[in-house]
Amino acid sequence: MSLRRHLLNLCLRLTEKRYLARVQDPVEVRDSFERKARLLFRAPRGTQSERVNLNGVSALRIKGDGPGAILHFHGGAYVFGSARTHRGMLGRLSQLTGLPVYLPNYRLAPEYPFPAAVQDALTTYRALCDQVQGPIILGGDSAGGGLALSLLSQINAAGMRQPALTYALSPFTDMTFAGASIRRNARADVMLPVSRLEELRDMYLQGAAPHDPHASPLFADFSGVGPVLLAVSDTEILEDDTLRLQERLIAQGAAVDLIHGHDLPHVWPFFWRFAPEADRDLRRIAAAIARQVAR
Repeated sequence: MSLRRHLLNLCLRLTEKRYLARVQDPVEVRDSFERKARLLFRAPRGTQSERVNLNGVSALRIKGDGPGAILHFHGGAYVFGSARTHRGMLGRLSQLTGLPVYLPNYRLAPEYPFPAAVQDALTTYRALCDQVQGPIILGGDSAGGGLALSLLSQINAAGMRQPALTYALSPFTDMTFAGASIRRNARADVMLPVSRLEELRDMYLQGAAPHDPHASPLFADFSGVGPVLLAVSDTEILEDDTLRLQERLIAQGAAVDLIHGHDLPHVWPFFWRFAPEADRDLRRIAAAIARQVAR
């Protein structure tokens, strides 16, 4: 593993994990993430984007000339994050694939609790089905990865047009917190503090059942879905959210590819500028997308 990966892990452990463990105000977290994104996580030079409306949901469209589109839901525990904070990673993915990317600003908790984000996700997918002629790639990271997987199960149940590929980076799939890695990797995870999980979940669910498959796609029905690509690191507290979901998908007949990273931070492709492992695996995701688009 690279020296830059080691330095990235150390920096996240000493700064971001400590910050997330103590900060209380959701608005403060949102503002902090926006500032960091502007300073550190810029899109590649030449990236062009515009604001668009997807059936009432505001979104950022990163321009691309390829056929089809990527619909990506940002992470942030359903409480923070935005299209702007993820423009850097998705600008890079657009550069690698040539595809336009749509980044919805779905409604956030606590102002808009579950199922507002789920409803917005379905709304944006329906809008793209009406607007995009080529293949649609569905994806997300962390909470957005869980949202993408929840949406995939809804698409399948409704008999809607299937995405050509669904990818989920370090997805949040089980709000019952039954995965053993939450305890096993509590110290190893360089970014996410276990102490805040229940608080953030309750801020989002506000009394809804944590085993609801729209909130926890680990419990959803995926029979008949198209190919899925999952990525998680072996030091993440959410490692088992991915590994158990992989087992469920395979048991229900889905074709699943897994990128199982070693000693990498939560949603490490986000740090593609800072660690070669992150750019390498973002390229692997882009290659998987290209293969499905070419079919």
